[in-house]
Amino acid sequence: MKKPDKKAKGKGGRKVAGQKSKEPGLIGRFVRAVVMGTFRVVWRITWPLAAAAAMVLAGATLLYFTTLPSADDLFDGRGTGSVTMLDRNGNVFAWRGEQYGGELKADDVSPHLIHAVIAAEDKRYWNHIGIDPRGIARAMYQNFRAGRLVQGGSTLTQQVAKNVFLTAERSLERKLKELPMALALELKYSKEDILSIYLNRVYLGAGTYGFEAAARRYFGKSARVLNPAEAAMLAGLLRAPSRYAPTAGLERSQGRASVIVRLMQEQGYLTENQTFEALANPAQLSSAAAARAGGAFADWVMETAPSYLTEDTTEDVTISTTFDAQAQRAAEAGVVQVFGTKVKEGSKAQAAVVVMSYDGAVLAMVGGHGDGTGRFNRATQAKRQTGSAFKPVVYAAAMEAGMSPRDVMVDEPLTIRGWSPRNYGGNYAGAVSLTEALANSINTVAVRLSERVGREKVRALAAEMGISSELAPGPAIALGTSEATLIEMTGVYATIANRGRLAAPFGVNEIVLRGDQIPLLRRGDVPTREVLNEQSAGLLAYMMREVVEQGTGRRARIADWQAAGKTGTTQAARDAWFIGYTADYVVGVWMGNDDNTPLTGVTGGGLPAEIWREVMTRLLEGRTPRPIFTTRPTPATVVAEVPRSTNDGGGDSIVDSIFRDVLRTLGGGGDGADPDFSPTSGADR
Repeated sequence: MKKPDKKAKGKGGRKVAGQKSKEPGLIGRFVRAVVMGTFRVVWRITWPLAAAAAMVLAGATLLYFTTLPSADDLFDGRGTGSVTMLDRNGNVFAWRGEQYGGELKADDVSPHLIHAVIAAEDKRYWNHIGIDPRGIARAMYQNFRAGRLVQGGSTLTQQVAKNVFLTAERSLERKLKELPMALALELKYSKEDILSIYLNRVYLGAGTYGFEAAARRYFGKSARVLNPAEAAMLAGLLRAPSRYAPTAGLERSQGRASVIVRLMQEQGYLTENQTFEALANPAQLSSAAAARAGGAFADWVMETAPSYLTEDTTEDVTISTTFDAQAQRAAEAGVVQVFGTKVKEGSKAQAAVVVMSYDGAVLAMVGGHGDGTGRFNRATQAKRQTGSAFKPVVYAAAMEAGMSPRDVMVDEPLTIRGWSPRNYGGNYAGAVSLTEALANSINTVAVRLSERVGREKVRALAAEMGISSELAPGPAIALGTSEATLIEMTGVYATIANRGRLAAPFGVNEIVLRGDQIPLLRRGDVPTREVLNEQSAGLLAYMMREVVEQGTGRRARIADWQAAGKTGTTQAARDAWFIGYTADYVVGVWMGNDDNTPLTGVTGGGLPAEIWREVMTRLLEGRTPRPIFTTRPTPATVVAEVPRSTNDGGGDSIVDSIFRDVLRTLGGGGDGADPDFSPTSGADR
């Protein structure tokens, strides 16, 4: 019997003839041994670590679980309160601070909002346990392909964990804490509760926290009634609230929203028709949001209201203000009209406007034009020389001293201790009535009048009429060398319009805590005091009316309407003013450069008067013309009657030189000369 071939085995490990051996070679056996050995070593090392990590994760999850409060306690997590401002008609027009719209449950909001948030942030939200491995893997792959961080793998639950209990710091430690916290949230709360916390806590730009506050801030409506386009815009803010906030750039926000709309369609939340409708009609800002949240007026209210009720409060405060949206539109449109048609392109000139009622209630405010409409409010923060806009205070002091608009002074060269005021243009008119002198803004007469009445009386009356800024010493006080804000000066003119009763500017009527009925602060009926007697105020109004009718303010005239006002241009035309009033409104306008360099070709009777006219015309649209209050002056007592001058609107002008020596005596007296003044002051109009 033939012996079997030893090289071939059958069953039992014997080779069979012709069969190739499957046994690995020496190298193969070595590699297998190394791999298996390495696996055994790694397994022996890692399984205890994995088990320990699992135990730590479970322990951390349990610890977090036991410390979690009720879901309702987590809705409002702001550190400070908010301020909501209402206009004079009770409509919201501005917000400040950290806004919170109130408790909002997931079941209460528009379904479109829920769909938009889930489509944009976590499409498997209803199915995962707080952590989504597929989402994490997808994000890692996309970030690897892009070579940078382009996508996050966090679930909504993880975002709640980060926003409520952790920080936004990008670190491994924070991520490790986020995992057990997310698991604890899923164990403690229902999916609806977690979503409710998210909807209330997330930051959505412009100081808003939660979708209810954001919906009211941007659209003027509740999150309960959002349409798909609006819901998509709010959901689009989640990625970068400051960048995509519609108040920062509406087109950019709409573009981001269109991406969310398409995601909603892809995930079955919108039909084709709904998608087309949302893309064709993107969300638009409410009128209040589009108006930059009240702009300069709202900033001024925050500055003037008690800080413990605004800046430092942890409560939500509602302020009822004097703001008039229609007046604000008129003020802004007037500035835009003049700058668009009369100001050279590229000019860095700035303008500010204040609109008041006779009692001092501020109705509107423009703090700057164009790129200058930032945080700096030129209407309330910029102290500038007032120029001839201050002269009505000097003439008011004269009327209080018993003088008449028809009294006469001589316009001729004048020197006080080495200082010589000059008239605009360098000419002198001789004997003129006070009405003529104010109408034509004659500097020498204003100085003579101030010296005759007494500088200290002028200074005291200015303070009584509402100028709180410190006034410069010396005789140049009569020419407005002192600085004041536009709102102060507009209040002075409102006092004149108010028949001499103080019209201190104010913007707040009432402050209440949200939900309370009893106000924390209420202006109420504030008794006003008389700072000018009615006779003096009426005489001054008579003269200021001639400024508009016959004098330097002619470009402010409005057909069929009486107006009183005064121009002002400071040394080298660094500041230009026109402030005046009709029977319904008081409006102040200032123009100048922020760096205090001279304006080119601008005086108070030019562009500021035109801005004033444009603003006032819009304010008066649809109203029936009414006269302003004036008192007709009696004849001058120091000189004889002469034929009427065509320059003072009915006043008497003395030209006969026989009276000149008598009239010159009116330039002396007062409280004495003061050497502490600017020697270059005087070229003002």
